[in-house]
Amino acid sequence: MVEAPATEEGWFALHEFRSIDWDAWRNAPDHERERAIDEGRSFLAHREALARADAGDSAVFSVLGHKADLLTIHFRPTLDELSAIERSFENTAFAEFTTKESSYVSVTEVSGYVSDEYFADDDAEIDEGLRRYIEGKIEPEMPDDEYVSFYPMSKRRGEEYNWYDLSFEDRADLMAGHGEVGKQYAGRIKQVIASSVGFDDHEWGVTLFGSDPTDIKDIVYEMRFDEASSRYGEFGQFYVGRRFPPSDLSAYLAGESVPTGEADAEHEGHGHGETGGHGEAHGHGGQHGDE
Repeated sequence: MVEAPATEEGWFALHEFRSIDWDAWRNAPDHERERAIDEGRSFLAHREALARADAGDSAVFSVLGHKADLLTIHFRPTLDELSAIERSFENTAFAEFTTKESSYVSVTEVSGYVSDEYFADDDAEIDEGLRRYIEGKIEPEMPDDEYVSFYPMSKRRGEEYNWYDLSFEDRADLMAGHGEVGKQYAGRIKQVIASSVGFDDHEWGVTLFGSDPTDIKDIVYEMRFDEASSRYGEFGQFYVGRRFPPSDLSAYLAGESVPTGEADAEHEGHGHGETGGHGEAHGHGGQHGDE
């Protein structure tokens, strides 16, 4: 049997995509819309405020294109917490104007490809910098970068190319080369990669954050030429969006450009001052695909 890499799991992730019933929104009385905005804004702001006070993180994004209008991302230590978040939104007046188009459930993970020492019994052998890097991967902060791209992916199991038939050494070499490409985007792209094996339709969910959306395009494009992707990568739908603070929900629904820049960055979540440095691009791709 081919050797499977050891893994350690961290926080769970929920990506929820919703569309807005714009006809219903336009036709609703003013008082219903005001109530929906107040409850939607309060729900989103409360999620971000709790995240900064406790373990986890949350953010909301405006999605471009036909697949959805809004994306909310939540990182939490347990699946139960994500379940409560998902259900509590349905109790808001704003939820009545939305339809869930899709969602994705996963759990952050590190594997033996990162470091053999990390999975050894002797903690003293683990480099402190490596320890901090791994902790950032399994307990991620939401980066401050405005733009986001999310996509699910799996490793190919075809007759000609089957990732899971390769030896551990061959897979490790391919992932190391994949990671070298990602290192070139350090400081421009931050990523959170989480395993969805047994949780969702693909094997990993990849979330890329950047201040320049073309950097997101460039890193995905360049990765396509790497053997780990060109031979063994299979991808689901891609989503792209821009982060905005909950206080801008009214402006978003009014068709204004968001973020408006009027929110207090220290309190509203957009640019809330966390480092966002976890999961720097030197791990991008070098781990997604067989965490």
